[in-house]
Amino acid sequence: MTCAVKTQDHRMAELKTFMEQLRGTPRSESNLIAILHKVQELYGYLNREAMDEVAATMQIPTAHIWGVATFYHYFKLKAPGKHVIAICLGTACYIKGAGEILEKLKDELKIDIGGISPDGMFSLEEARCLGACGLAPVMMIDGKIYGSLTPKRVSEIIQGYRKLEAASVKSA
Repeated sequence: MTCAVKTQDHRMAELKTFMEQLRGTPRSESNLIAILHKVQELYGYLNREAMDEVAATMQIPTAHIWGVATFYHYFKLKAPGKHVIAICLGTACYIKGAGEILEKLKDELKIDIGGISPDGMFSLEEARCLGACGLAPVMMIDGKIYGSLTPKRVSEIIQGYRKLEAASVKSA
């Protein structure tokens, strides 16, 4: 059994435990949103295997669960890249050049907002505000804020992540 399989088993066990803790409520379907949030927390997105488990445990048709999941913009229906990039498109960032930064990211990563780079390393999301207006324009990668961006700096940041990945693959 590989490490990835063990991790998968561990996440599924944690999901089942979470759902069992919620089952005692009078209307278990009322917990669906909380359960979907847990699935996304564990897997990074709503995957088919976990959704099938939710449907079976809650005795709710899978189609109903997917209907709820697709209604809410928050839920991700495909696996994110290894590094999630959120570009701020709020007013301050936009005025200071976020549009140009977004175009550079799209060009550098060969994806659009909502996409995953061909190498699976990056996914690109938009944000309305990252709370760092004084550093505009900004982006966040895996929770780390990068401010005062220029197209050249964006390229340098992305190349830095790629170099780290290459070094980590080489040493493995």
